[in-house]
Amino acid sequence: MKYLRFSYQDIVHYGILDNNTVQILDGTPFGAYTVTDETLALEAVKILSPCNFSKAVCIGLNYRDHAEEFQLPIPTEPVVFIKPSTTNLAPLGIIEYPPQCHRLDYEAELAIVIGKTTRNIEEKDAKEYILGYTCANDVTARDLQPKQGQWTISKSFDTFCPFGPFISDEVDASNLSIESRVNGKTMQKSNSKNLIFKIPYLVSYLSKVMTLLPGDIILTGTPGGISGMHKGDTVEIIIEGLGTLKNTIG
Repeated sequence: MKYLRFSYQDIVHYGILDNNTVQILDGTPFGAYTVTDETLALEAVKILSPCNFSKAVCIGLNYRDHAEEFQLPIPTEPVVFIKPSTTNLAPLGIIEYPPQCHRLDYEAELAIVIGKTTRNIEEKDAKEYILGYTCANDVTARDLQPKQGQWTISKSFDTFCPFGPFISDEVDASNLSIESRVNGKTMQKSNSKNLIFKIPYLVSYLSKVMTLLPGDIILTGTPGGISGMHKGDTVEIIIEGLGTLKNTIG
């Protein structure tokens, strides 16, 4: 399924996306739902972020080339930080350039969407707790990010977690091409098979630290090739089978 969250006539719905048609759900994919007979054209709806999260749990330096471009050691355990719920931004939303920031970076990331309450699980069971996957952009105020860690300030401005456009359970997340483009120019290009810490491990590891709630997302890390963005730029995150997440800088 491809789950889409959208607004139509000022009412928020979930639906199943099928090409350019949305079939409305009665309920949400995070609980019981039924598929109704009502359909809408995709162009008639306003696409929202795929869910509201209580937290976005992010993994830093999870691609070797990204660690190397910062001249940092390859981690031996996950580097973890959290973005607050106020960073949530929908596809086509405007990423706000903070006045105290002098370099604003994109980071293309595969996001895991948690489907049900997840606590103290093992790797072999992780798949049962994942609703699906989507595109995300770990927007970063790079000049406010100290190399020694403590990245919260640089990662947590409002609008700094665009994600979407939909959640899919139809992909093999262990082998997906991932790319970022700024103003149409490819800046990052890699594959999720290059993750240092794999998806089942991350879900299990994090569940033994904190309870992951339905709708929470895990950003799995970004490959090398990050750079700055400017006001007026358009940034796209493109992941195989997960569509294109597009935002502008304002």
